[in-house]
Amino acid sequence: MNNLMPVLAGSFDLRSEGGLANYLRVVNAAPVLSADEERELALRYRRDNDLEAARQLVVSHLRYVVRVARGFAGYGLPQADLIQEGNIGLMKAVKHFDPLRGVRLVSFAVHWIKAEMYDFILRNWRLVKVATTKAQRKLFFNLRKHRKHLGWMNSEEVDDLADSLSVDRETVLQMEARMSQGDAPFDADSADPDSPYLAPAAYLQDMRYNPEEMVSAADNEAANQRVLRQALDRLDERSRDIVERRWLAEHKPTLHELAREYGISAERVRQIEKKALQSMRHALAA
Repeated sequence: MNNLMPVLAGSFDLRSEGGLANYLRVVNAAPVLSADEERELALRYRRDNDLEAARQLVVSHLRYVVRVARGFAGYGLPQADLIQEGNIGLMKAVKHFDPLRGVRLVSFAVHWIKAEMYDFILRNWRLVKVATTKAQRKLFFNLRKHRKHLGWMNSEEVDDLADSLSVDRETVLQMEARMSQGDAPFDADSADPDSPYLAPAAYLQDMRYNPEEMVSAADNEAANQRVLRQALDRLDERSRDIVERRWLAEHKPTLHELAREYGISAERVRQIEKKALQSMRHALAA
């Protein structure tokens, strides 16, 4: 796909003044390819890496990207951005399209186009990603059209939706809550007495400088250092020196540097280090 990007770069500027209107006028005027023309262009691209053939395939199908993008208008994202993402999917489809399978490009490309738009919507619909698992992604794009009214669903509707989409009831409730709530700024000004909103910064505690937490962390660190020193003291002098310099020193020597210093092979240093670490693990686990 990367070699197709320069072919189309600069051809359409959707962000300029009147860019989207001009874009729609251009793509709607692009010629519609017959099945034979489409097949010949696809063969030229696959066989000869003919970028001009690929460009014609892409341009002739841009109108279908616009059509798909209109179906996602309800998510509140700019149509120009959706179209651009869909165009990436179209170019990917052209790259992978096999004209010998007897399928028209538009039928093959629609899945690639929608996939790019799906990912774009999930990344940008909210500041915090609302869908992470496969079940949540499925719910995100089906929840609206399955709901019969605005507002929260009743228990029966939740069960019906869970059954129809083959997900559990808790996932439906969780996704409905995520989609019904807007983004909440962490440190928004909530001093207005008439505002019902209380910013999280006003009630979430910063435990980093809590005296109890700091003392507990210091005690744990001291205990860990004491146990580590005891484990090191059980090693012979050479093994202890290798472990300390390889793992605890600021400037760590290589195996070959230690090998030259001790007059042994680098492999022998590695064996000593490995045996010492195993011994320390047993001591720390005891």
